[in-house]
Amino acid sequence: MPRRLGRKLMLSITVIVIIVAAVSGLVNIKTEESQLLNTMVLGADQLSKGITSATWHAMLDDNREAAYEVMTTIALKQGINRIRMFNGSGQVRFSTRPEDFRATAAKLDLSQHIRIVPGLGRGILWGRRLEMLTPIYNEPACSQAACHAHPASTKVLGVLDLQLSLEPVDHEMRGMKYRVLLVTGVEIALISVFIFFFTRRFLGRPIERLMEGIKAVSHMDLDKPIGLDNSSEELYELASSFDGMRERLRAALAEINQFTQKLEAKVEERTRQLQAAQKKLVHNDRLASLGQLSASVAHEINNPVSGVLNLSMLLQRMLKPDGVPPARIDEFRKYLGQITNETARVGRIVSDLLAFSRRSTPQRAPADLNRIVRNTLSLAQHKLKLSNVEVSTELCENLPAIPCDASQMQQVVLNLLLNAAEATQSKSERHVAVGTSAAEGGVVLTVSDNGEGIPQENLTKIFDPFFTTKSEGKGVGLGLAVSYGIIQAHGGEIEVKSKPGEGTAFSVFLPLEQPAGQSNGEGSAPASAPVAATTARE
Repeated sequence: MPRRLGRKLMLSITVIVIIVAAVSGLVNIKTEESQLLNTMVLGADQLSKGITSATWHAMLDDNREAAYEVMTTIALKQGINRIRMFNGSGQVRFSTRPEDFRATAAKLDLSQHIRIVPGLGRGILWGRRLEMLTPIYNEPACSQAACHAHPASTKVLGVLDLQLSLEPVDHEMRGMKYRVLLVTGVEIALISVFIFFFTRRFLGRPIERLMEGIKAVSHMDLDKPIGLDNSSEELYELASSFDGMRERLRAALAEINQFTQKLEAKVEERTRQLQAAQKKLVHNDRLASLGQLSASVAHEINNPVSGVLNLSMLLQRMLKPDGVPPARIDEFRKYLGQITNETARVGRIVSDLLAFSRRSTPQRAPADLNRIVRNTLSLAQHKLKLSNVEVSTELCENLPAIPCDASQMQQVVLNLLLNAAEATQSKSERHVAVGTSAAEGGVVLTVSDNGEGIPQENLTKIFDPFFTTKSEGKGVGLGLAVSYGIIQAHGGEIEVKSKPGEGTAFSVFLPLEQPAGQSNGEGSAPASAPVAATTARE
């Protein structure tokens, strides 16, 4: 996960401060050490020259003991390790340490007359020391003296070796390092605290408020301004720009919400109009189907009515002024029974026709699909018989009830049945098969015929309203469009398999459970035809 900007800034500035403070402290320590060493060297040089000056007269008088005593007295001072005097051959002529007399002659290199010798530890004896070699020149006063044994050609008579302890310098440097480290730590701590409060006050809090504003916008809370009046100019301009964007977004969202409300109102209005149009469409299709049945029903009613008329005229002739002759009472009762049967037949026909034509309020309830099929066949059997159409049924026993509007489903069965019958007009043997079966999650209604089939170019059109292949006056192209809308409203599917010249089979699947969101209203007309191979013929 990325770190916060404030933390990165504080960490970066703190690291830079630490590096700068460390480098500054190191430079100060090195500078101070160099100054102390230079002061030490200057003091050693002055001391060495002072020793040579103090012993000059004693050496000129050839009073070596007095000169040695002077050097011994000076060597007792604090900070002086030892004082040695070498002759021109490198032999030790005097030393404050007796063990130096046992050393062999040393070759003196006057080119490095100042050396800092590392120590083996701390203290005057074991710490670092400063060695300074000061040549003793053969001055004219010395070379011309009667007691002097060196000729004037000898330039250097000997060397004074002065060794001083650097322990005071090292001690001072250790104290200085501690003080520099302490001061650097305090500086870093104070600067870090300042950086923390500075970044928190002028960067961290404004950025947090910006983040809160961005999160509020992401949650569509567009009424909360950021407001960074006391922040820097850059962050203030950023917050102002963001507030301007938030205001524009709120205005755009308000326009979208207003447009959505208007659109929803228009959709509801159009939906009501479509529902009203669909109800009218279903009613018109019902009237069209009723018109197709009316002629055959009228012919079917005419036969029993004519029989009743003849029987009533016959009974009228049998009836005498004194009543029915006793010999003809049984015959009279027989004719009355026939009249009763024929009028009951007329009543059933009219009852079936009224039940189909009645425009009741749509209501879904568990219904037996087999019973719907039998009632529809009973209603259309006379028309089918007049058309010489043989109907065979294969209804599944123990078929589960389905939630549907029985009146609407009867209209679907009737449309498919009459269309199948009309499709067999060109056949000498006209046959229509109706069947039901159980399927997973629902039931299936199948209506097939041995007619001419459906041309391939019409498969995607037959569910369109007002599309028909019938001759003028035979249909208006509403039956299958309405049937598809009813099936779709019930959450079902319709499928067709057709081969030109061999016939067509329609399969309607109806679910056992009503889909969520489906209402009890009329089925809506299809917006488009079903997919290929899912079609029917009008």
